[in-house]
Order: sequence, then structure tokens, then C-alpha cells
Amino acid sequence: MIYLDAAATTPVKREVLETMWPYLTGDFGNPSSHHGVGESAARALAEARRTVAEWLGCRPAELVFTSGGTEADNLALKGIALGNPRGRHLVLSAIEHPAVVESADYLRRQHGFDVTEVPVDETGLVHPDAFAAALRPDTTLASVMFANNEIGTVQPVAELAAAAHAAGGIPFHTDAVQAAGWLDTRVDALGVDALSFSGHKLGAPKGIGALFVRSRLRLEPLVHGGGQERGNRSGTENVAFAVGLAAAVTASERVRVEAAERASGLRDEFIRAVLAGVPDARLTGNAQRRLPSVASFCFPGTSGEAVLLQLEERGVVVSSGSACAAGSDEPSPVLIACGIAPEVAQTAVRFTFTAETTAEELRTAATALVAAVAEVSALR
Repeated sequence: MIYLDAAATTPVKREVLETMWPYLTGDFGNPSSHHGVGESAARALAEARRTVAEWLGCRPAELVFTSGGTEADNLALKGIALGNPRGRHLVLSAIEHPAVVESADYLRRQHGFDVTEVPVDETGLVHPDAFAAALRPDTTLASVMFANNEIGTVQPVAELAAAAHAAGGIPFHTDAVQAAGWLDTRVDALGVDALSFSGHKLGAPKGIGALFVRSRLRLEPLVHGGGQERGNRSGTENVAFAVGLAAAVTASERVRVEAAERASGLRDEFIRAVLAGVPDARLTGNAQRRLPSVASFCFPGTSGEAVLLQLEERGVVVSSGSACAAGSDEPSPVLIACGIAPEVAQTAVRFTFTAETTAEELRTAATALVAAVAEVSALR
């Protein structure tokens, strides 16, 4: 099997599992317990927090462990919007992850917030002028994802965050779930006030993620109870998974620059092979500003799901778009926002790589794709 759906999830790294194992077995204590076993767990949790904070370039106290990117996005939008009542207006891009979109819609429906979506160009790029024009004196929070999970377009986050700050100190959040492990996510370099990421995109298990929030911002928690995570997320902490997350970010950062450069070259070779083999194929996303790990296409005159099934029969596992929209018959809102017609958007197929994906695998996948598209086209 050739696995090219890393944007949905990545395999857990062996070194991550080995680091977690003691906290799933003998060192099983509750970090809130005041005895030896609990204190050992508390030390492990604190060390994991320090490691992740160092990776992000923030203080440990500014980090909240969550169950993943979706919870981190929810906590960022709802927590900041309700905890810092400077207005009732949110600014998002038109291609945000559903976790951000639905959180904003909740604030609109239940708390009377006004939501402005900034349009993107045909490559999925938010232009700073359009973003700045959407900001208002009563804007509570702006949120633009660092890199899109479907088309891989990378946004000028530092420039957008600076524009938000210049417009009266508006807090800026970015969903960095896809960017983490491939791009520099240090929060001071980006200038962001909040950043979400998820462990299972970079070799940790599903069920762990984190939210960075600058200490000057007050968060209204989503989960109330015993006051864990400095009152921002109550509930007994998932020590083993937090330890695994720390191991995963350490391992990914160790090779990130080299891996990103290598993957970018393989991605470009793969794109050239696909466009040469399927002349009608349409590359989606920005050709220059895109993640090293993402190559996404529309194949007009086919069905994305049918191509996906044909590829799986040939031993290549991919996605027709966001894993969060699996099973939906509706065209991707991201592609529609890029100006792609609904009938073309439904032909989308996404190929996403890990740092371990090889040139041979991508050559095989390109050959399989050409055959799969021809097979599907012949059936129509």
C-alpha cells in the first residue's frame, strides 16, 4: 500500500510510542494527586509542556493541552471571543476548517456575533488588503488558517496578524494543524496571539493537540470542573498522550527543514507527472505558496470518489478532500470559494505526503492515477 493521505492522519512514530509506554503502564498516576505516583505524572506533564512550549517559542503557561485541533480551534474562537468582550464581530477567511467555521456560527447563533468571511483568490490566497478592509473597531478576533488542509495554500499569516494588531490590537488566531511539522510555527515569528495544532498530523496518536494563547488574553473555558490546565480546560490530563505529543514535535522539528525541502521537490515532480499524464487535470491551490506535502487536483469529467476507489484498487490510498467532510455529497466549500464550479469541485482528489514518502512511491502513484482517471473517464 502507498499511503498518500497524511493530511488526514499520519502513522504514530515508534519513538513516540516508546516514550509514551511508561505512562500507559507503571507510571499511571493522576497528575493532580499528592503522592509519589501522582507527582511523577505531574513532572512528566510539566516536562511535556515545557518541550512543546519551547518548540512554539512561548511560555509553558501559555499552552493548553486539548484532545486535538478541533477542540483547540473551538477553545480559541469561543474562549477568546467570550473571554475578551471587546465587541461581537469575527473575521475569518472563506476557506477555514469546519472547526473554526462552526465555532463562529455558534457564536453568531447563540451570542449575537457578526461574522465576516474574507474572500480568497482562485488559488485560495487571502490578500492582506481585503483582510484589513474587513476589520472593524468592534472586531473581537480574526482567524485565518496557516495552511489549508485541502489545497495546501499557505497564507501570509505574519502580515495578516500585523494588520489585525495595527487595527486597534485585534487578537489574531491561526489554525496551524496542517502547517505543524512542515513550516516554522514559532509564535513570535508569526506574530499570532493564538495557535492551534494537532498531534496526529505529525506522528503522535489521535486524541492530543494544544492551543497556544498569549497570557494577556483571557479564555472562557469550554469545559468546567476541577480547574486543570490553569482553569482553561478541566478534567484529568492525558499524561501519556501529552508526553507523546512532546516527543512527536521534537522528532519532527529535528528534520523539518530538510524534510520540507525534500518533499517540495518530490511534490513538484509528482505534479508535473500528473499534469503530463492527465492533460485535463487542474491543479488546485497556490503553485508557489503551498505546503511541501500537498498536491491536489480536479479531474473534470470524472468523479473524485470514483478515482479514489480506482486508486485504492491499485494500492494507492488518497482522499477526495477533507477527512472531516468524508461521506458528504456536497462540493468542497474551499474549492467553491476558489471559484471552481460545483461539478468540477466534485472531481477533486488530494495527495498528501509524510516525511517518509519516497520518489518511487510517487512515481508509482502518478502512473496509477493516470490509469485510474482513464478508467473512470471510459465509464462515463
